[in-house]
Amino acid sequence: MSEITFNFKNISVSDAELNSLQTKIDVCNEQLAKRTGSGSDFLGWLDLPTNTSVQLLQSIQETADELRANYEVVVIIGIGGSYLGAKSVIEALSNPFKKNRTEIIFAGHTLSSHYHQALIDYLQDKNFALVVISKSGTTTEPSIAFRLLKNLLREKFYYDYNKRIVAITDASRGVLFNIAKTERYKTFVIPDDVGGRFSVLTPVGLLPIAIAGFEISELLEGAEFFAEQTETKIDANPIYKYAATRFALYNQGKTMEIMSYFEPRLSFFAEWWKQLFGESEGKNHKGIFPVSACLTTDLHSLGQYIQDGIRNLFETFIILHEQPNSLKINHEHLDADKLNFLAGKTLDFVNLKAYEGTAQAHLDGGVPNLTIELPKIDEHTLGQLIFFYEKAVAMSGYLLEVNPFDQPGVEQYKKNMFALLGKK
Repeated sequence: MSEITFNFKNISVSDAELNSLQTKIDVCNEQLAKRTGSGSDFLGWLDLPTNTSVQLLQSIQETADELRANYEVVVIIGIGGSYLGAKSVIEALSNPFKKNRTEIIFAGHTLSSHYHQALIDYLQDKNFALVVISKSGTTTEPSIAFRLLKNLLREKFYYDYNKRIVAITDASRGVLFNIAKTERYKTFVIPDDVGGRFSVLTPVGLLPIAIAGFEISELLEGAEFFAEQTETKIDANPIYKYAATRFALYNQGKTMEIMSYFEPRLSFFAEWWKQLFGESEGKNHKGIFPVSACLTTDLHSLGQYIQDGIRNLFETFIILHEQPNSLKINHEHLDADKLNFLAGKTLDFVNLKAYEGTAQAHLDGGVPNLTIELPKIDEHTLGQLIFFYEKAVAMSGYLLEVNPFDQPGVEQYKKNMFALLGKK
């Protein structure tokens, strides 16, 4: 299997500066390995690539096969980590112009009346099922969506509507657990020691990905590549080198990281990454603000700012090597657009040169950058990338001396909203 590779040549951090962080890296590594750091009750994700049972994978696959065989549409209800991980993998692996045999739709990630009314209208003449994901069952957005869509299921399929619902929730408690038990839904468990934004390699992500027809065992196998990485030296461990580089750049005043990618299929992977890092690091008035840019598209909108704006940012490029059947640019007799010099070259080749030119231009403009190179986009590679970022954000949080596994700030808007809505 091909592995992802890393290029750190365009960072404004010396080897001596990185090496000076080795002691802090060793301390953080020990906190993770011995589970003594803050938030240690939520480190179960470390074991998922190697400890997920064959029986659980078989049960997930059987349920996915049954849903694919019997329903036109499966609606995945969840918010945050309960949908972003699954959607990021499905979007990355899917043909944007070809629907899967079973259509996957996501709901419960917004309070938009327009979105959910349009969804209800769309489902009126569809044979559909629901997968509802919530540890507590009380998160506002997915709970409202589940209430609305379950009502539609009852109206359309009254006698067996419960057989069309799969719940992914707590093992023994919570509102959704009790509803599922009372109404006899098929259920899968969200492990107690895995937080939502780290849950893509649990049934939360694996079931929707399997319903979409992709190989979940390959995803876990890819994640295992970095899960088995035991080297702690910064130069020998790309996860720790990335975390140390970010910390060094942060100390230089680089408080914003842009994930820049040249393949639109990675757009929702960037959304997953933004939640993972924003929710894990942004505490105690600390943290690097994560943003993303789809290039070259956003070079025609954000490019000016990246090149010439406030110099508080750095960039991580994700690039994809040329594909074997890449589209070739044709020759035009009149050459009115003066592009015949590109005739015979592949679009991937041009995209790669756009990356190289962009990386150099941004570096010249005062934006340090590093590059993650993907040999291809498949389940194995995405599994590697998922675990790489999960381990990296854990290290980054500990370097910043914050708990990377809680999200106390998320609760404040809920308190204010409920008070305004009159909840007792």
